Amino acid sequence: MSTEVSKESEKKEEESKIEEDKEKAVEPVVQTVEDEILAHLVMIGRAVSTTEPRFTLRILRTLTTLRKKLTKPVLRFALDQAFPKGSKTGQTLIASSIFQDLPSKDEGESMEVDADATPVSKKYSPPTDGATSDLLPEGVVYLRLLLILANLDAGKSKEAGEFALETTELITQANRRTMDQLASKVYFYLARAYELQGRLTELQPLLLATRQTASLRKDETLEATVLNLLIRSYLAQHQYDQADRLVARVTFPTNVNQAQSVRYMFYLARLRAVQLNYASASTLLNNAIRRAPKDEVAPGFVQILHKYLIVVTLLTGVIPDRTIFRKPVLKQALVPYFQIVQAVRVGDMTAFQKAFSTYESTFNADSTHFLILRLRHFVIKTALRSITLAYSRISLADVCVKLHLDSEEDTEYIVAKAIKDGVIDATIDHAGGYMQSRIAKDVYETDAPQLEFNRRVGTCTQLYNETVRAMRYPPNAHRRELESAADARERDREYAQLVQESEDAGDDLDDL
Repeated sequence: MSTEVSKESEKKEEESKIEEDKEKAVEPVVQTVEDEILAHLVMIGRAVSTTEPRFTLRILRTLTTLRKKLTKPVLRFALDQAFPKGSKTGQTLIASSIFQDLPSKDEGESMEVDADATPVSKKYSPPTDGATSDLLPEGVVYLRLLLILANLDAGKSKEAGEFALETTELITQANRRTMDQLASKVYFYLARAYELQGRLTELQPLLLATRQTASLRKDETLEATVLNLLIRSYLAQHQYDQADRLVARVTFPTNVNQAQSVRYMFYLARLRAVQLNYASASTLLNNAIRRAPKDEVAPGFVQILHKYLIVVTLLTGVIPDRTIFRKPVLKQALVPYFQIVQAVRVGDMTAFQKAFSTYESTFNADSTHFLILRLRHFVIKTALRSITLAYSRISLADVCVKLHLDSEEDTEYIVAKAIKDGVIDATIDHAGGYMQSRIAKDVYETDAPQLEFNRRVGTCTQLYNETVRAMRYPPNAHRRELESAADARERDREYAQLVQESEDAGDDLDDL
């Protein structure tokens, strides 16, 4: 028995070693940036041959770190090795202005290559298309995506936008489902390039047509990406009606990556905040914060989420928790909003106006300017409540000075509205031009305690009566039970008699 067990264990070890060797052969160890790019091309070929999008998704997750290492020599080497010799597509990309105009600050630096390392061209053989003997279209799109990122990082947004638009046309002509994941990234950076130029609205017809096509093809990744880009475009241009109609008629895909779903929640929360639906906006922002990446991964996105959450929370009439402003990632970015929160909490119009004028450029950059302006009414209400507690009678002129309002007439309207809404308990003497606060009476001097006691006694009495009625049995219920028992015994006797007669008949047949 022991020898058989040892043989089986040896066989399992050999099989595991063979599988590891196969995986290493498919995914060799990456040593340089050039190796990483060519290894990604090999993995793209594997994704196309097996129709498994997870390999492409694995590559796209590395774009954030890979784009920091892209230089002109690296891209030149990758383009030379990726395309077969004499490839027109490769020669066109190398000769294109999108590549030639890249800054060559690292041109003179020699690439560090290990002397004992195998040449890149021998370790990696990028997959080719059987029909054209050229690099796979998915690989071409991936290399074009790297060129777009390199130009964006170099500040050439116009060139990157034109090249990305050309890439989208190639994707449309190819019409391959194995290109869907790459297409979503190309459209994302196309919109980013146009947004940096202030021309995002020019892409709205293209994005609408692309979203419709993606929906018909069940391409949920591209559909979610383009939908978020459309809503972002509408919000940037203050086209809130168009954004609301789009959201109402379209269902956001469910099987998409978490980044797109979080973006959708954030854009939808901004739309709901503009529409005065602060409760829905607060719920969406809290869900987005829970699903957002870690603070170290996307600090800017986490900061803008908390900025909108603070403003929306204030608009709901609640003061945000002070611990939010103590987080290391948010501490410096939320300084302007902390000043606004302090002014709203104490109802200080002077502090509110000072903070707003000091950080107005920051609020405009965050697109929270118009929402913070709405907080002015909350500051006035809080200040009025403090004034009524401090003064039994005060002239409207003094209220106007304390609230820094434009005129005494506006002050009278604001005080009357606060009285009507129940914010303060006071009266206005129009002839005398002052506001009289009502003195709060002791509650035990009124009949309120007696009424409350009677209400509670009535509730207890009603509960007792309902309980007693529930415990009562219906009349003559025991007789019905006796009658049903007698009927059951009668049926049992009839069944027994029928069984006996059938047995007797069976005996007679056996005799025959």
